[in-house]
Amino acid sequence: MNLRQQLTKALFYTSASSPDSLPEDIGNEVAFAGRSNAGKSSAINKLCSQKSLARTSKTPGRTQLINFFTLSETNKLVDLPGYGYAKASQSKQQKWIELLEYYFAHRQSLRGTVILMDIRHPFQDADLAMIDWCSHHQCELHILLNKVDKLSRNQSFKQLKLAEKQLSNFPKELVSAQLFSAANGTGMDELIKKLEMWFDK
Repeated sequence: MNLRQQLTKALFYTSASSPDSLPEDIGNEVAFAGRSNAGKSSAINKLCSQKSLARTSKTPGRTQLINFFTLSETNKLVDLPGYGYAKASQSKQQKWIELLEYYFAHRQSLRGTVILMDIRHPFQDADLAMIDWCSHHQCELHILLNKVDKLSRNQSFKQLKLAEKQLSNFPKELVSAQLFSAANGTGMDELIKKLEMWFDK
């Protein structure tokens, strides 16, 4: 079964709220991360051609757990807690940070991380912190500049060029970026090619 077929058959597997509740560290995983309301859950649903696989909400900070979705016996998608939500309590933010730090430092099955950013407001401090985490742990990273449907084609490509310039300080073999829209599917083929590369490692 190819990856596109696997994606349409994605199923919720389990949630983890702490390092000791993470599932067995086997197979291949690709994680999705992003600031609260960057469109992460919507992107996962669009990718898997399912309306409610990942929970979406207009309330920032809804995803407070690490959620795992099975694609096959060996492949999983991982929905990480949304970060950068200032109204969450300090203790809750710290718990998320500690869980994410543990995940990136210890997860052997992690093949790459997709970071969703609103193309109109990319590279906030929390985004840069996530990029630094991935770089520090030598985790490959692919950035989706989401919501390109909100900008003109010319504006979108300008933002992509600015993003590539912003990422020029990071190793090219670890970091890449593309235009994307969870609303209309722009950039979906490019994203799937990246995921195929990671899952085939």
